[in-house]
Amino acid sequence: MSKLIIWTALAVTAVTAQAADIYVSLETGKKKNAGTKEAPLKNLWHALQQAADGDTIHLAEGVYPGNAKCNWFLIDKAVSIIGGYSKDFAERKPLEHRTMFQPLNENNDKKGTGLGIFTIQFDMAKPAPKGVNMVFDGLIFDDGQAQSYHPVKGKPEGVETGMWLEPPAKGDTPFASSKRYLVYSATANRAEGDITFRNCLFLNAGNIAMNLNWYKGKVRMENNVFCNNLMVGANVYSSNPQPGAVKWEFEKNTVLFTWSRTSELSDMGFGIRTTANVESDVKDNVIGLSVLTGWDNTKGLDKTKKIKLDGNVFFLNRGSDGQVTKSPSVVKVAVDDFEDDIEGNYGVESATDNEGLKDPAVFKGRLNTAYLNAFLSMKYSEKATLDADKLNALRQAVGLPQQGTIVSKVDMFGNRYPLEDALKLFGAIDGKGAQAIK
Repeated sequence: MSKLIIWTALAVTAVTAQAADIYVSLETGKKKNAGTKEAPLKNLWHALQQAADGDTIHLAEGVYPGNAKCNWFLIDKAVSIIGGYSKDFAERKPLEHRTMFQPLNENNDKKGTGLGIFTIQFDMAKPAPKGVNMVFDGLIFDDGQAQSYHPVKGKPEGVETGMWLEPPAKGDTPFASSKRYLVYSATANRAEGDITFRNCLFLNAGNIAMNLNWYKGKVRMENNVFCNNLMVGANVYSSNPQPGAVKWEFEKNTVLFTWSRTSELSDMGFGIRTTANVESDVKDNVIGLSVLTGWDNTKGLDKTKKIKLDGNVFFLNRGSDGQVTKSPSVVKVAVDDFEDDIEGNYGVESATDNEGLKDPAVFKGRLNTAYLNAFLSMKYSEKATLDADKLNALRQAVGLPQQGTIVSKVDMFGNRYPLEDALKLFGAIDGKGAQAIK
């Protein structure tokens, strides 16, 4: 064995030896503990301050607040965070021992609010981390308690809140909606390596649920539920100008109820979005009930993309199952036409075995029926009223547009979806979408 190989092996061993396991239990931990199973820390933010690149933080059940209840966590090191443990770490069952991030509206005014509940932003004063392998597993993100909803407007029968309110409106809550990502990764991170999100729930975001920028390596999202988020369920951007430097694997996820940017129901509302300079492998997912489209491929030049879109289930997306750019227009495509119309075009290398929902009964007892009924029957309307006084008569006479008012009405928009019902979406369809967590 050459000296180079021996030195490399020793270096890898040294890095592995340095990686630590840090344990955190909100109920049984203490700030001054050692961070072991027997003596866990109390708060995640404290563990993040102590952690080093390569460490793994294990989280017991509980609703974790940020530092001084600031509603967010700065992840500035290449760490992994694993949730779903009992308070004594005797067993791990993520849907039973829930590790939750559920910010409150009353804390929306805290100074230094991050762009995401998890804001991944490495220290720019240090070299970018390389060879990372970050894993986030068994975590529940629910921003529904931090949003502001109208007390009566857009509140269908049986739905627990009125419509979501765009800031600065704040309804009867102390502060306006958070309008925050659930997970956000900064464009300038320049990290190299792999990052994985597995067995997580992303619920009730007032912005894109997963907005991840990565520089080089693999981004894997596997067995997650994205439910009731605004704009986009999940997308991945590459900040690397070299096409293919970032590979995105999106497999066995369930993405439902993705809302548009505003209550006019006309802008965005994509289950997932594929973007430029990213090789995307979208496989065996369930993507439905999007306000506009299940899969959007209109962001970035097609020639910079390599997309595989295979074995997915699309259903009841209000605008279309997919959409692509055929300059100068956006073309909407139904799932039954994917293979014929888009395979081999628009940066799509394969689009096979995609289908509609064959048996709607699989969602019986899993979808909130009042919410589903309201969503399926939802309407948006506008009524314009012109002021026919002398001022408008004069404006019309000289060729100016008349002034008036537009009254808009929507049946619902981004209303909070119940956590307990969202958790039932794991395991709805055998082999497709998020599976039951074992």
